[in-house]
Amino acid sequence: MSEQRRITSEDLALFAMQLLSKEEAAEVAAYLSQSSDARKELAEIQGDLAIYAHTVDLHSPPAQVRERLMKQVAREKKAVPIDRPAVAETRVPEAAVRPGTIFTESGAIVPSYVTEEIASKRGIAGKVLPWVGWAVAAGLALTTGKLYYERETMREGMRNAITAQASKLDQLTADAAAARQVMDTMTDSSAMRVTLTKGKTAPVPQGRATYVASKGSLIFLANNLEPLKPGKTYELWLIPAEAGGSPIPAGTFRPDERGNASVIMPTLPKGIEAKAFGVTVEDEGGATTPTQPIILAGE
Repeated sequence: MSEQRRITSEDLALFAMQLLSKEEAAEVAAYLSQSSDARKELAEIQGDLAIYAHTVDLHSPPAQVRERLMKQVAREKKAVPIDRPAVAETRVPEAAVRPGTIFTESGAIVPSYVTEEIASKRGIAGKVLPWVGWAVAAGLALTTGKLYYERETMREGMRNAITAQASKLDQLTADAAAARQVMDTMTDSSAMRVTLTKGKTAPVPQGRATYVASKGSLIFLANNLEPLKPGKTYELWLIPAEAGGSPIPAGTFRPDERGNASVIMPTLPKGIEAKAFGVTVEDEGGATTPTQPIILAGE
């Protein structure tokens, strides 16, 4: 009698996964027909594989991986001779298998309790999944409603902000228009300028200066000025507050027939603090230093 190798748990696992050659599969099938313990162990292995198949996606192992696995198993197998009677066929007796057991093409056995467990799980899934769908739909509806409410709240806030900004813009526009109207009135050459005095006293020449040092902005308005001789002009001077600072020319001007005159936004350096302003009479074109006497002065 030729020596027969021992069938191990690794052989049963490879048999269940259909990774044995035809000769090896035939040997394992013959052994299963004679050993109830082996059949029980194979059923447990196949049950585990069946349950695992429902939790992950199965993929056929690549040829290289299968070959490496087979070589590894071959190295770890222990050849122990055993005496077994010759077997005419590899079919498992029906009396040794429970009703409902499934046989695969390679001879693998799936016990009935595994198929019953799978069917039970499928039945539970059929009952639970519809309710899961309704729960997901309800959650989506709730989330959608919340998002819609938040979006409407944001839109309302934006509308309120835009309305407030529009109101401020209207107010600024109105203020700018009023300021422009005041400026136009003050600088209009056709405007009537009247100085009120007590009794019939002769009007006195006057000048009013509005100055912003940080911007170098100056507006000067004068009235009741005496007419000038030909070739002469009035000149406005800025007297710096800094000690020893020289007077700075701030523009020339000639009064109209009513004695009114103005100097609007002359070119001046920024940041010069003013101590006083003065007006002199200069030759046509102006001067770089004031000529005495100073006709008008104010601090």
